Amino acid sequence: MHPLVELAKNAVETYIKEGRIILPPLDLDEDYLSKKSGVFVTIKKDGKLRGCIGTYLPTQENIAEEVIRNAISAATQDYRFGPVEKEELPFLSYTVYILHEPQLVEDKSELNPQKYGIIVKSAPYASLNGKDVVFNGRSPVKTGLLLPGLKGIDTADQQIFIACQKAGIDPKKEKIIIYRFTTEKYGEQ
Repeated sequence: MHPLVELAKNAVETYIKEGRIILPPLDLDEDYLSKKSGVFVTIKKDGKLRGCIGTYLPTQENIAEEVIRNAISAATQDYRFGPVEKEELPFLSYTVYILHEPQLVEDKSELNPQKYGIIVKSAPYASLNGKDVVFNGRSPVKTGLLLPGLKGIDTADQQIFIACQKAGIDPKKEKIIIYRFTTEKYGEQ
């Protein structure tokens, strides 16, 4: 088991059993203790999604802490599922994605759903008399993210459509900005 997958598993099991957040082990690869990155953790039970939460930009001191926080969140805060129960722990599998910095996409031809994940954001501006005008901050930006290599998503159009759905964006009525990113994937293949 990859050390980051083991870290995610230990973080979830300790939190569910003891209500305690673990610290990163000191014998973990130095890169995971010194570098920052966005991280997603996916939890599956019997091959079916049980939780998936992450950050596309870093929010913690290092990758290890990002894995710990997002693993616990995936197990306890994914709104699509109830919190993981202690009895489920032996049946869970974990995948950890380290996200590389997102890049702005100028054209849909730059996308490849097997290679790149995407972040879709509603554009925080509207057209007024033919000019783009920035809102004054009262309108929240909606954001949807899809990881790369998801089964059943074979085209850029499918990927954009599903990311917009997740964000509550109607791409026919709202302008969107698209970013792409690559990941390092550890765990279930």
